[in-house]
Amino acid sequence: MRLPSRLPVRLLALAGAMLVAGPLHAQSLDYESVDGDAPSGKADAPRKGGGLTSRGASGGPRATITPYIEATQNVLWELSPGDEVLTYSTIAAGVDMTLNGRRTQGAVSVRYERRISQTDRVRDGDTLSGLARVKHDLIPRTLSVEAGALAARTRVEGSGASTLNPLAADDAVSQVYSLYAGPAVSTHVGDVALSGSYILGYTKVQQKDALQLSPGQALTDIFDDSVSQSAQVSAGIAPDTVLPVGITASGSYYQEDVSNLDQRVRDMRAGVQVTYPVTMELALVAAVGYEDVEVSARDAVRDAAGVPVIGSNGRYVTDKWQARKLAYDTEGFTWDAGVMWRPSRRTALSAFVGRRYDSTTYYGSFSYNPNVRSSLTVAVYDNVSGFGGQVNRALRDLPTDFQVNRDPFNGQISGCAIGSESGGCVNNALSSVASSVFRARGVNATYAHRLGRLQAGVGAGYIRRKYIAREDSVLGAANGLVDESFYVDAGLNGPIDRRSSFAVSAYAAWFESGASSLGDVTTVGANAAYFRNLTDRLVATAAVGLDSVNRKVIEDEVIASGLVGLRYSF
Repeated sequence: MRLPSRLPVRLLALAGAMLVAGPLHAQSLDYESVDGDAPSGKADAPRKGGGLTSRGASGGPRATITPYIEATQNVLWELSPGDEVLTYSTIAAGVDMTLNGRRTQGAVSVRYERRISQTDRVRDGDTLSGLARVKHDLIPRTLSVEAGALAARTRVEGSGASTLNPLAADDAVSQVYSLYAGPAVSTHVGDVALSGSYILGYTKVQQKDALQLSPGQALTDIFDDSVSQSAQVSAGIAPDTVLPVGITASGSYYQEDVSNLDQRVRDMRAGVQVTYPVTMELALVAAVGYEDVEVSARDAVRDAAGVPVIGSNGRYVTDKWQARKLAYDTEGFTWDAGVMWRPSRRTALSAFVGRRYDSTTYYGSFSYNPNVRSSLTVAVYDNVSGFGGQVNRALRDLPTDFQVNRDPFNGQISGCAIGSESGGCVNNALSSVASSVFRARGVNATYAHRLGRLQAGVGAGYIRRKYIAREDSVLGAANGLVDESFYVDAGLNGPIDRRSSFAVSAYAAWFESGASSLGDVTTVGANAAYFRNLTDRLVATAAVGLDSVNRKVIEDEVIASGLVGLRYSF
């Protein structure tokens, strides 16, 4: 039995997206919201703690904006390697926003924090953190624009390992900024479906030095900034229109320009894909294509003794007079084969195997939404990029109706954002800020469950980076090295009574360096917070936490934390 006419169109469009983008994003069959329910029941939840809400014609909330100010008093007790008590205060301002209109969907959470030192070992400082993801339909079902942004504070080690661990202090602190925006168009000319998109992204790491574990240790060159661009076009016919199978022709272009040594990634590909619907729930997909992928760079300026010159920003100075040379070059035919399975509106699976980058590749996705209370998302990916391109891709994979958990002690995002029907995490993308381009293979998974008024969520992932660099350049030692990162984030929150609530979260991250096991880092932590509504707009907070960093070269760091604070929402 053949699929009904509407479903092959979606099969065609989404299968075509897989071929155009390559293994950058796992694909799935597209359906409307499950049973038309509001996301996780949030649309009907009463508004608390201030904020502005506008309503659409249907009476549901269209936009909710909650600005706030906050003040806290913090105490840190160093349990290892020393035994010292440190104190500091913070003042913060932020805004949380959700958009759920007919043409606009999105979520924004941004916060500025000023830290005021009360002891010598804690420095004054400013932190901007947040996450944003917005999509707007200029012409419904035809033309749309989307944008996203990230600001996060991380701790950087000498091996390039980077974590969202709140123990970051002094020179080991880095600030990561990333944003992207672009349009997408889709239409039909007769039986032919046409689509195209363009994305422009920028990522910046403000970091002078990494944490040096021992004298004389070689430091990894830290990423500075990059500009990435991606464009794709496709044209195809759905199954059972002209032929029993769907056929899509497509092409894509990706380029990332990294400021460190003028590294450049250029990935161009084109191909033809065939989609064969076996049953109403199952389709087979096969594709052949052609790829041309290059990674090139310049070398660093060297002094009279041949030693690379390091600039005032702590990074190698690029020799602009030197010609750009190839570090990686592959060109030839590619193929992909896989299945797309959608037994119901609540379950979707796609799994693919193929040949990309002159080797075997695997990628796919799985989503399961058994009801409005639970959601499971898994994505497997394989791509070549720099740090900036990886962060941009992670941002684009986040849902537009996400909620994020923040650490009560520094306001940092947890790294995972979970929406009503899907979720995503940026932890993998942020786990190393080494400047070298790499091939990334990894997996991200999120699960959320609402039990009564309690909300639980967990995110986990793994990434394997194989670095690509010119062997005759200052980054040559990194060429071919492989590092691996793992992470787990979990949280539980909910009300205690009508005026109080709680939140508990825990995290763990492991980084295994390819250069030396001495660069391995393990971070583990947990915290718990209690919130009490003093008025409808004023909330008192008390929290405790425990965080640790384990390395092989120096003693472990273990710090217990506590705070009390007030937040006023407008």
